[in-house]
Amino acid sequence: MFDVLVYLYETYYRFDACPAPAALRKKLSAAGFGKAEISEALDWLSELAEMSDGFAAGYLHEAASSNGLRHYLDQELSVLGSEAVGFIQFLELAKVLDPIQREIVIERGLAANDSPLPLDKLKIIVLMTLWSQGKEPGAIVFDELFFGGEDSLPRLLN
Repeated sequence: MFDVLVYLYETYYRFDACPAPAALRKKLSAAGFGKAEISEALDWLSELAEMSDGFAAGYLHEAASSNGLRHYLDQELSVLGSEAVGFIQFLELAKVLDPIQREIVIERGLAANDSPLPLDKLKIIVLMTLWSQGKEPGAIVFDELFFGGEDSLPRLLN
């Protein structure tokens, strides 16, 4: 699923530039992705869009600039892992994610069915969340999402 998400990000500059689901399935299949992987990725993106719309409609704009402290449930900590939670907190403190985006990232991380969630996959979730909202991470954060560590090669999926 994450390979499909990265491919979509690299192929379509904007989320709304993606073709309709039926045409997108054909393009992804032609690119070599399997049916199950395509379905999982498109379902995940559909749920991301629904969640983003729901949060936008359900919360006041002022909530996005809240300075409240987020406490994680034991289940969230177990599934996400301390490394992912620390990275989410870093992004929030760096003003890359607002509280609403943080909640979307957390929910999508929990939906990834990977426990604990590897940091590389969380970075893709963050990138997809921002991309789906038409937001670009700053250059430093973009480098952290794509590059880092001991080598200079992209490291979204090691």
